[in-house]
Amino acid sequence: MAENTAKKLQLTYYRSAIGYSQKHKDTIRALGFHHLNETVVKEDNACIRGMLRKVAHLVKVVELVD
Repeated sequence: MAENTAKKLQLTYYRSAIGYSQKHKDTIRALGFHHLNETVVKEDNACIRGMLRKVAHLVKVVELVD
């Protein structure tokens, strides 16, 4: 049985990227963040997981179960 429910990730940008490389700042922007303490919901896929590994020290992740 294949489930059609795609997992979602709730991401919260909680620590500033000031003092980190431009690549980290670009990754934060690519994840959809504009301001500190902002929360976005993204599909759980390999691309997003890779970006989160790069900025794990700046972002909190919560897996949402539908």
